[in-house]
Amino acid sequence: VQLQASGGGLVQAGGSLRLSCAAAERTSSIHRMAWFRQTPGKERAFVAVIDWRDGAAGYADSVKNRFTISKDNNKNTLYLQMDSLKPEDTAVYSCAASGNRSWMNYKTGSHYAYWGQGTLVTVSS
Repeated sequence: VQLQASGGGLVQAGGSLRLSCAAAERTSSIHRMAWFRQTPGKERAFVAVIDWRDGAAGYADSVKNRFTISKDNNKNTLYLQMDSLKPEDTAVYSCAASGNRSWMNYKTGSHYAYWGQGTLVTVSS
């Protein structure tokens, strides 16, 4: 599954951005999709996940109540609505897809077989 992320940019603290991640083919083999982020010198960190079938979602504590993950199965597209952005949200955001039926280790990168290229989000103070 090829994934294409977009929507990053520069925004002031308190502002909003919406990231998109389009799958280039049918996603019938996908069980969940997620967003991760990474800053220089730090490990990639889990941001949010969504079950591709029933829409159940989970978030990292650092983004809970500010970010919303959603999907459009008809468009094979994943979204991340980011509100109340903070400078510490600055990172390269990547989308990922997993064909695993199990939710085990869903917050780790190794759970996901497919990755999109990153899109840079910069939040100025």
